Amino acid sequence: MSNTQILRNGLLGTGLLLGIALSLDFVLDSSVWTGMKVSQSAVTVEYCEFNHPERLFHQPINTYSNLIYFFYGLLVFQLALKDLKLVEVKGVNSIRCSPYLSILLAANFIYLSFGSAFFHSSLTWIGQRVDMNATYGLTLSLICIGLVQVLVKKELTKQIQVGLVVGMLLLIAGFLPLALQISSSILLPSLFLILLVLGIINYFQYPSQRSPLLGLLSFVLLAVAIQIRSMDVAKINCDPMSIWQGHALWHFLTATSSLCMYFYFRRVKNLAKR
Repeated sequence: MSNTQILRNGLLGTGLLLGIALSLDFVLDSSVWTGMKVSQSAVTVEYCEFNHPERLFHQPINTYSNLIYFFYGLLVFQLALKDLKLVEVKGVNSIRCSPYLSILLAANFIYLSFGSAFFHSSLTWIGQRVDMNATYGLTLSLICIGLVQVLVKKELTKQIQVGLVVGMLLLIAGFLPLALQISSSILLPSLFLILLVLGIINYFQYPSQRSPLLGLLSFVLLAVAIQIRSMDVAKINCDPMSIWQGHALWHFLTATSSLCMYFYFRRVKNLAKR
């Protein structure tokens, strides 16, 4: 499967989901969310975008922008399938030799696309919990990949990879109650810091195999995303009716930051193109 095919499949899949979402938004209304507890975010009007209480998607721009996570998830999933079919690669412990970890990351990209869309569509308490859990899931998946790169010096067997995936799924599920005890303003930056440290350590382990530009780009995008989100919450340069929403840009920047970090760990120099 060529990179062009992977990109084409990702675009087709994302376009199909967009068509389904547009159809649902046209046919259904907000009665779908009746009976669900409203989130505190909705009560305090946390984000700039105007809330359309009559529509299925209360915040349409913030909802549709989550398609970027779905698109990147499809790309990573296809790369994982490609890795599964290829012969072992000797040398540095590349993520290409651990396709089940790539599948885990792809699943969490897609989980976040639906989880965040659920929240911005419904503005419910349960939607917010799922959204945050998916955010932790994506970050924890990247941390898992980073730990494997830093600590493991040989290729992982299929059984070990599957065991890691199961363990990570249990850990992500455990973050549902944990997130109610520890503020996201503490928990999420702590996870980002762990990921940064792993990226730096891995660079010094394999400087010829890692691209510092990819790692730097990942964290620059994340820093910009955090600043834009803060401005959106503070209602700076806020136009509630505009198609340009700061939180939607947060979705694009954090998704791209995560993809850059994945490719930072995945990249192995001097190997034949795969």
